[in-house]
Amino acid sequence: MKKLQLLTLAGVAIMGMSTSILIQAADLDYAVNLHWTLGEPSKWDYADIDAVRRRLFVTRGDRVQVLELPSGNPIGEISNTQGVHGVAFAQDQNIGFTSNGRTDSVTVFDLDTLQVKQEIKVTGSNPDALLYEDHSHKLFVFNGKTANVTVIDTLSLKVIATIATTGRPEFAVSDNAGKIFFNIEDKAELHAIDVASNTLISKWPLKGCEEPTGLAIDIARARLFSVCQNKTMVVTDAKNGRFIAHVAIGEHPDAVIYDPETANIFSSNGDGGGSLTIIHQDDANHYVVKGNVITAPGAKTMAMDLKTKTIYLPTVIDKKFLVLVAGKK
Repeated sequence: MKKLQLLTLAGVAIMGMSTSILIQAADLDYAVNLHWTLGEPSKWDYADIDAVRRRLFVTRGDRVQVLELPSGNPIGEISNTQGVHGVAFAQDQNIGFTSNGRTDSVTVFDLDTLQVKQEIKVTGSNPDALLYEDHSHKLFVFNGKTANVTVIDTLSLKVIATIATTGRPEFAVSDNAGKIFFNIEDKAELHAIDVASNTLISKWPLKGCEEPTGLAIDIARARLFSVCQNKTMVVTDAKNGRFIAHVAIGEHPDAVIYDPETANIFSSNGDGGGSLTIIHQDDANHYVVKGNVITAPGAKTMAMDLKTKTIYLPTVIDKKFLVLVAGKK
């Protein structure tokens, strides 16, 4: 009952309060300016943006809903993606991928038409995060229940390798120079894969972190940002795994994004009323929390349009599925 009342109040806040009330810190220039109502509630996980076609992809449990940007108008769906977690894009091949947790598969679809082309079985259980590495034309699929990574050659659409990990893999990022990094949620570790050889080459502890989920990278400064369930973001040197810093964030984070143009880092936090922590990177080793924008309970995942600096956060409030739209005031 308390949870239901909290969600109701959050819905009222989003729909009725002025944007100025939604700001906790006076110096922030972000606010939740809009919300898009997308029908009945459903499960959801990752959201991502096709920057070429200006489309937002929102996973909806058994399908992926595709919205036009910046209008938010629905333009199509990718259906029959049971237990879908994530989406990835191979722009050079004009195809996209979804990870389907309940069918242990990846769906391949056409980026222009959204038509399904093929379904590929992975070599593990509950595929979750996935990452396309364009230099090698490989798709890395991170299987949450079997602690391994399936590697797919996207030119042939065939599985070419399986990489064992030591725990449950979460978000992954590439340094665009031959390495892929990913969090191990149940062991608070950060692992690295060599793309050329499809091998695990590094295992680093995440000091002071509990259950890391979201991961982002600053390629220029070789810094990795892991958000953890104990309201902490851990900064790690991507070259050697050296601990750099702890930064305070909100409760229950599930995504983090680094904007190289502004040197701002955004953590989406689902509990405690819902918040978006904004952190500024002063330099490679120093980080300052600018403040927290109130979002809504459950708004723990997000996608950011780096062109417009707009952030999109899916959640469910009052039995309605919403995407909150946060941007400059």
